[in-house]
Amino acid sequence: MKPKFYIGIAVIIVFSIYAFSAFGSSVTPYVTFREAFDAARNVQVMGYFTMEEARYNLETGQLVFELEDIEGTRARVHYDGAKPANFENAESVVVVGKYDGDQEVFKAEKILVKCPSKYEGG
Repeated sequence: MKPKFYIGIAVIIVFSIYAFSAFGSSVTPYVTFREAFDAARNVQVMGYFTMEEARYNLETGQLVFELEDIEGTRARVHYDGAKPANFENAESVVVVGKYDGDQEVFKAEKILVKCPSKYEGG
């Protein structure tokens, strides 16, 4: 076989390793709050909340609520930004961000709302 073939294979292998490592570092994993408390990077936590506990401050643009994950662990969530559409109707939410141990809050950069399906039978 020719040296060009081996160089081509080496380039493909190096590129593949780089692509997989870049992809792996950009993925935001789903975790529980217990795991989020120790995580050094952004994570996703899915949970349930009651609308009565949620507070949105129009002056500061901050949404604050308590979220309970699938293990039953609760954490206070702070989100700076507009309240997501259909937040009041959400069955559950996914918060993307990091736990701030100094303030003892989960600082969400994104909130993904899971609403009841309009296609479910009633």
